[in-house]
Amino acid sequence: AEMKAKSPSAGQLVAGGYRPSTIAETYAQAGAAALSVLTQGSRFGGAPEHLTLARRAVRIPVLRKDFVTDPYQVFEARAYGADAVLLIVAALEEAQLRELLALVRRLGMATLVEIHTTRELDTAIGVGADIVGINHRNLKTLTVDTGLTARLRPRVPSGTVLVAESGIRDAGDARRMRVFGADAILLGEALMRSDDPRTLIRVLTRVERE
Repeated sequence: AEMKAKSPSAGQLVAGGYRPSTIAETYAQAGAAALSVLTQGSRFGGAPEHLTLARRAVRIPVLRKDFVTDPYQVFEARAYGADAVLLIVAALEEAQLRELLALVRRLGMATLVEIHTTRELDTAIGVGADIVGINHRNLKTLTVDTGLTARLRPRVPSGTVLVAESGIRDAGDARRMRVFGADAILLGEALMRSDDPRTLIRVLTRVERE
């Protein structure tokens, strides 16, 4: 379950103020498996301090979602309480990706390695990513293709956790991702815009148990 105040594609997502602690607690109580916390400021309205606020409010894992390109950001994520870090293949050279992945593991955290193309998936697998996120949103055009998970799933090795990201809004979308072979889904804008995020999360977690 993702927490963000705004996004480049959707604009402002929260009316009446963004309260990370309250949102984190709401998501966790509804049954979210983990939190994705946006810490990038200019585009998403985030801050590293939001990790600490979320960490204090819940016991489930907390992911730092940002454009992480420097080891400092990994140390910072750990210091602010993150259990995991997002690494985007498109934003990194392969050597950088290997270095950051090794550092995250050395600090006892997990890594969600995000890809959008076959070539990026091959890179993620080549560096030993054990959790891969297939982002349906093209970061250059911001268009969404929810069929991407179905096309790329056969290339993901057995034992690698596959997370379907972007364009997922309801139980029907969640069912399709499960049929496509996703192990988990990342839900962001649909939750932030929902008048009743608790119910939405409960509905989606029921899909998992069907």
